[in-house]
Amino acid sequence: MSSWLNNTNGYCGCNNQNGVHVDSCCFSCDGTVPKLGPTGPTGATGDTGPTGATGTSITATYAFANNTSGTAISVLLGGTNVPLPNNQNIGPGITVSGGNTVFTAANAGNYYISYSINITASLLVSSRITINGAPLAGTINSPALATTSFSATIITTLAAGSAISLQLFGLLAVATLSTTTPGAVLTIIRLS
Repeated sequence: MSSWLNNTNGYCGCNNQNGVHVDSCCFSCDGTVPKLGPTGPTGATGDTGPTGATGTSITATYAFANNTSGTAISVLLGGTNVPLPNNQNIGPGITVSGGNTVFTAANAGNYYISYSINITASLLVSSRITINGAPLAGTINSPALATTSFSATIITTLAAGSAISLQLFGLLAVATLSTTTPGAVLTIIRLS
């Protein structure tokens, strides 16, 4: 029988009354608490685990296009799409129509959309982005005075297959795009 007492079974030390090894003791026979030994050295660092798979890059879905050709656009009251045939940089997930006026996003998500339009003479015309032919709130510029520059930036949620266009509208007129600065610019980036 051990000379160490245990609060639970009355025995402590290397072995209790049944000969079973006991790793810890609570009190010695005189009531003092045994002292813990020093902490051992830290073991060696284990091997680095395997590298995980590369995640999907959401921002790989993007489109940039502009018009630097000085195109004359016949603006209708209900809207005329602005062609963007120049300097196109189109990533996967966005396709462009043959007339360079409709950019279709294959995947649903939150998209950053930005545009600017510069025309050669001041007109009381308006500009906007349309999604599937419907005006996108937050992108509509309807100036009170004739102007030559229009722009807007927005982050918006799009459904899969959304068709994005840049338009001039609100006046029967011919608007000629600038060549000294880009006449029209459209940027689309999927964020999430």
